[in-house]
Amino acid sequence: MTSSITTGVVNNVQNTDTTTGRTGRTGRDPLRALGNAVRSTLRGPVLAALAVPQLLLLTAATVAACLLGLGVGALLVPPTVLAIRGLAGLRRRLAARWSGVEIRDPYQPLPDAEPGFRGAWKRCQAILSDQASWRDLLWLLVDPVVGFTVAIIPLSVVAYGVLGLLLPQLWQPIADHGGNTWYLWIHVTDSGAAGTAALFGVPVMLAGLAIAPGALRAHTALAKSLLGPTARAEALAAERKVAHLTETRRDALTTQAAELRRIERDLHDGAQARLVAMGMNLGVAERLVERDPEAAKQLLAETRQASASALNELRDLVRGIHPPVLADRGLADAVRALCMDSPLNVTVSADLPGRPEAPVESALYFAVSEALTNAAKHSGASHVDVQLWYENGTLKAQVTDDGTGGADPSRGTGLRGLERRLATFDGVLAVRSPLGGPTTLTMELPCELYSRRTSSS
Repeated sequence: MTSSITTGVVNNVQNTDTTTGRTGRTGRDPLRALGNAVRSTLRGPVLAALAVPQLLLLTAATVAACLLGLGVGALLVPPTVLAIRGLAGLRRRLAARWSGVEIRDPYQPLPDAEPGFRGAWKRCQAILSDQASWRDLLWLLVDPVVGFTVAIIPLSVVAYGVLGLLLPQLWQPIADHGGNTWYLWIHVTDSGAAGTAALFGVPVMLAGLAIAPGALRAHTALAKSLLGPTARAEALAAERKVAHLTETRRDALTTQAAELRRIERDLHDGAQARLVAMGMNLGVAERLVERDPEAAKQLLAETRQASASALNELRDLVRGIHPPVLADRGLADAVRALCMDSPLNVTVSADLPGRPEAPVESALYFAVSEALTNAAKHSGASHVDVQLWYENGTLKAQVTDDGTGGADPSRGTGLRGLERRLATFDGVLAVRSPLGGPTTLTMELPCELYSRRTSSS
């Protein structure tokens, strides 16, 4: 019997590696199989312990909901639900780490926090209208009962097996104190019966270990059914994604068309006009070179000056398309060069271990450039601090000025243009600009860094 249950433990791990979620014949290594079973057994009490904060949060949510009629609940519901979502997020992370099961967040985006009761009520409405919030409450109700039982059974069986092994030493004190003297189907009334019961201790322990991986998978399946997105939620998420991609594609095409018109206008009104004038001056100088050399020399000097101006305009135009320093030296040095040309006092700090793809790098460069231009034109600032860093798969920039504040994306095209530029790459812009300042713009672009750093920070 001991051999058959040991084989069961091994076969459980052959089918699924609960640490990685991969299928394979890991059971060929008995020690590895046993280690996986022990880990699954010990993880059960951790999952069972979640019942305590679950019940506390369920109680808090019930109280907050009861106070909605008095208005106080609108202030209590958002933080309570956010705490519930935090606990649910912990369970999702444990599912990914221990069972290899990815449970995606099903929540709809919340509106931005606004001060006062009105802002709290808007967030409360958004939370209560989200189906995922109610499924979280159902999880708080079901998991402390069903999940707790599933999670604690393997360890309970193992502990029962240990009790069987210890019965030769413990049966007499248990009997003297009026305790239960039955073990499985054996009535322990003497040392012989206790020894017989002890023979079943190891099989019972191995049975607990054998069912532990399956119990962990069942617990994860329960969590996924309640905490994961439903089919309807996934369809709505797909629709929002399509709408977002459609909007950002339209913005990208609009921005590209405007950029092409700007380049055409700059070429027509600048370098092209100067080149036409240079051609005319050269024609006149050619006719004057014999009869009026001095006038021809003056025209040639003007033409040389015009050629220098045309070259500078072409260089400026190239910088507006894609600065050479950005391609050669990377984002950090390009932003430093940009800040040197700013009329404000600008400090730059950068911590970039590599470089992203060129379009992403260019988008963030021009976003910082536009933020500096807005600060110089509208903020009344004298000093600007620019920070660049990379964290958790996201390229980030923060531009802070000491101006008068009051910047609002809804009241101007500058910040809206920044949002559109970043949204093309699924980036976001966060604005914090209280009246009186300071103004802080935080820009984030999800990306991967590929090449090594090109300059020190």
